[in-house]
Amino acid sequence: MQRRIAGRQNLIGLTNDSMQQTNIHILCTRPLPGWLIQEAAEAGIDIAVIPFIQTEAIQTVEVQQEIENALLQSATVVFTSMNAVEAVAAELEGHKPDWQIYCIGTATTKLAVQYFGEAALANTAADAAALANLMIEEGVDDEVIFFCGDKRRDELPDILQDGGIAVNEIVVYQTIELPNVIEEAYHGILFFSPSAVRSFFRKNKPAAATVLFAIGSTTAAEIKKISNNKIVISDEPGKENLVQRMIEYFTT
Repeated sequence: MQRRIAGRQNLIGLTNDSMQQTNIHILCTRPLPGWLIQEAAEAGIDIAVIPFIQTEAIQTVEVQQEIENALLQSATVVFTSMNAVEAVAAELEGHKPDWQIYCIGTATTKLAVQYFGEAALANTAADAAALANLMIEEGVDDEVIFFCGDKRRDELPDILQDGGIAVNEIVVYQTIELPNVIEEAYHGILFFSPSAVRSFFRKNKPAAATVLFAIGSTTAAEIKKISNNKIVISDEPGKENLVQRMIEYFTT
């Protein structure tokens, strides 16, 4: 469902001069914890949260059975998103599977450890391509289970398959676009996934002076396909790191 979001000033009227004369207004395209929004406010930065995607676990009998079968296996498992971890963890019912888990990103890794235990964590990497190459270097099993969403990117499965590792994909959640129309001008916009980038640009075009912040290289690459705006990439994956990078950009 599309919403039209009115705001402080028209996009066309945003220039570098007018931006310098106002407080810093940031659009965040996914929910944030209140303490992060408060931290930004203390630095003179107002964050408006308007999600552009939502995710839902796939709760069909078929998917549930696939997860339950995987839980009974001794396997190498890959998670590249918190949503996948949450969807699988919902089926645990106290069971601790015999898994060696590979993850990307700090937040996804922490969640996997929370549900599956520190001993299950095999290794981590900053992005999917780096993780796939790491798994090949470490000589993982001939087959891995990849819990993912319906909009997953190709890098990890393609690299693993080229390296002789079969990938059993289990799609456990779906991503739904929320292409809201934004009528406010922002000094910066925070993007946390390629899907959110596509959803935002389906109905919106930011002013030329707006800085676009990306959580990682894959999200930045998606922005570059659509926009010539300046892009700032977080030093490390994770929503806290991206918000901190944005605060540093506008305050130092």
